[in-house]
Amino acid sequence: MVNKDWFRITPALSKPVLNCINAQGFKTMTPIQAAVIPLVLSCKDVAAEAVTGSGKTLAFVVPMLEMLLKKSKEPPLRRDFVYAVIISPTRELATQISKVIEQFLQEPDLNHMTLAVLVGGRSVDADMETLHRGAHIVVCTPGRFSDLLAERKQLNLPGRLKELEFLVLDEADRLLDLGFSATLTTILQYLPRQRRTGLFSATQTKELQDLVRAGLRNPVVVSVKEKSTISTPVLLENYYVIVEPQDKFLFLLNFIRNRRMVKGLFFLPTCACVDYWADVLPVFLTDIKVFAIHGKMKQKRTRVLEKFREAENTILLCTDLLARGLDIPEVEWVVQWEPPSQPAALVHRVGRAARGGAAGCSLLPLLPSEDAYVPFIRTNQMVELKDWRKSKDEIKISEKLRLKVLKILHDQQKKDRSIFDKGQRAFVSHMRAYTKHECNLLLQFKELPLGHIATSYGLLKLPLMPEIKQEHKDQFVGPVEEIDFNSITYKDKQKEASRLQKLQEYKKTGVWPSKKKKKMAQSQPWEQAKQNKEDKKQRRKKRKELKQKVGAEGKKGKKRKAITQEELDELAADVALMKKLKKGKITEEQFDQAFELDK
Repeated sequence: MVNKDWFRITPALSKPVLNCINAQGFKTMTPIQAAVIPLVLSCKDVAAEAVTGSGKTLAFVVPMLEMLLKKSKEPPLRRDFVYAVIISPTRELATQISKVIEQFLQEPDLNHMTLAVLVGGRSVDADMETLHRGAHIVVCTPGRFSDLLAERKQLNLPGRLKELEFLVLDEADRLLDLGFSATLTTILQYLPRQRRTGLFSATQTKELQDLVRAGLRNPVVVSVKEKSTISTPVLLENYYVIVEPQDKFLFLLNFIRNRRMVKGLFFLPTCACVDYWADVLPVFLTDIKVFAIHGKMKQKRTRVLEKFREAENTILLCTDLLARGLDIPEVEWVVQWEPPSQPAALVHRVGRAARGGAAGCSLLPLLPSEDAYVPFIRTNQMVELKDWRKSKDEIKISEKLRLKVLKILHDQQKKDRSIFDKGQRAFVSHMRAYTKHECNLLLQFKELPLGHIATSYGLLKLPLMPEIKQEHKDQFVGPVEEIDFNSITYKDKQKEASRLQKLQEYKKTGVWPSKKKKKMAQSQPWEQAKQNKEDKKQRRKKRKELKQKVGAEGKKGKKRKAITQEELDELAADVALMKKLKKGKITEEQFDQAFELDK
C-alpha cells in the first residue's frame, strides 16, 4: 500500500500516477519529493538542492506526468508537440531517467504519452525521425538538443515547443562544470516563457545562481540536507588509507579481492588509465567480471552499462563520467585511485553507493605527501574520512607478493605491445591530470615520486618526459632482464605489419615515420608550456589594444588633445610594422620583439 505521505500532496496526485508509485515500490516519500512536488503542481518554478541519492528524479517525474495528464483531458495532446523537456549532463543519466519514465507510461491511463531520448552516440537523422513520429516528453543531453533546435531548420523544433509545460535541468551544476553554460543559454532563448522550470542539483555554485536568474521566474529555492554534519548519505561510510606510491596498485588489488562485493565502482583519473587497467586487471581478478567505461567511448557506453547492471560480483572501471546521477542500488563499494581534480566531485563519486536508503562504503588511497587532504575535505566538503588502518581488516604487502605482481604486469606488456603502449599513455595522462588538481597546494606535482608511481603501474620503462629527473630513474623498478623494446610485437596482425614497415624505414633513415610532426613545445615541461601559453595570451592582448588604439586614431571628426610630432612618428612606425606583419614581411616573433612584448 502507498504511504499516506503520497496522498497528502496538494493538489492530490491522480490515481494512475499513484498506481505506478505503488507498483514500483516507492512507498516512502523522501524530503526532496515532499518539498518539490507540491510546489511544481501549484505552478511554481523550483531550484532544488539535495544530496545525491535523495530521490530527485521522482521529484520532477511525478509532477511532470501530473501536469501532462491534466493537459491531455481536453483537448488531447497533439502528436507533433513536445510538452516536457528534461536535460541531463550525460547520455547515461538521460537513459536512466527515461527508464523511470517508461515504467510510469506502462500504466493504461498514461500510455498515450510518448517519450524520446535524444543523446549523442547515434545519428542526428534518427533523432529527427523520432521527433517527426511524435514525442510528448523529451529526455536529452544539451549538445544534441541545441543542435536540433538551432541547426535543423527543416524539423522546426522551436515550433513544436510552443506549448511546452515543463523544463527540467537535472544535475545542473554538472551541466555547468562540463562547459554547457553557453549551450543552455541558447536553448533557453528558443523556449516559451510561459512554462514551469525545475532546476535540480547536489551542490550550489555562483554559476548555478546565475542560471537560476536567467532561466527561472521568481523561483522557490529548496535545500534539503541530511540531519548531520556531513554532506554524504548517513548510511555511507567513507574511508581513506595512506599507502606508499609503489604499493598503491597492489593494495587496491588485494582490497578488491577481499571484498566479495556484488557491484563496485573503481574511479580512475583519465580515459587512458581506464583502458590500461581494463586490459591488466582481469588477469588478477579471474573470479570478478571487469567492465570499463569512459567518455571517449561512443556506441559502447550504453551496452557496457547495461551489462554491468545485469552482472553480479563485478567491478566497473570508470572516469568522472559516472560520478553524477548513476543510480544502481546494488553498488556497495566506491574505490578511487586518487582524489578527483575538483573537491566537490568527491561527494558525487562516493554518492554512487548507499543509494535509496541502502548502506555503502568508499575508499580513497592517499600518498604520504597527500595526508593533508583528509582535514581539507572535511572542512571544504563536510566529508568525514575514517582511517582504514584502524579497521580490523588489515591488508599486508610482502616483498615476495610485490615482485610476483610486478612480474605479471611486465609479462602482459611483453606479450602484447598494445598493452605496453597503453601503460605508457596511462602514466603520462595521469601525471598531466595531476597537475590540474584544483587543490594543488595540497596535491603538489613536484612532490610526486614519479619513479615509484611508474613502478606501481608495472611499466617496462619510464616514458620520455621532461619532468622525469635522475632521482625518479633511481626510484623506478623495471624488469630484471634487458629488453629489446623493438622486439615487443602487437597481437593485432595489421598493427604489427604497420609497425614493422615503420621500423624498416626507421633503420634506414634514423627517423621514425609519423603522420604528424610533433611540435617542440611538446618536449617542454607542462608548467613551462603553461607559462608560455599565458605569455602568448598577454602578447595577443597587447596587440589587440594596439589595434584599437590605431583604429581610434583613424576615426574622423573625433576631438582629442593635441599630440606631439614624436607621438605621430611613433604611431606611424607602429602602423608600418603592422602592415609588414599583415603582408608577411616579418614574423609574429619579430613583431613582438619590436614592441618588446616578450619581456
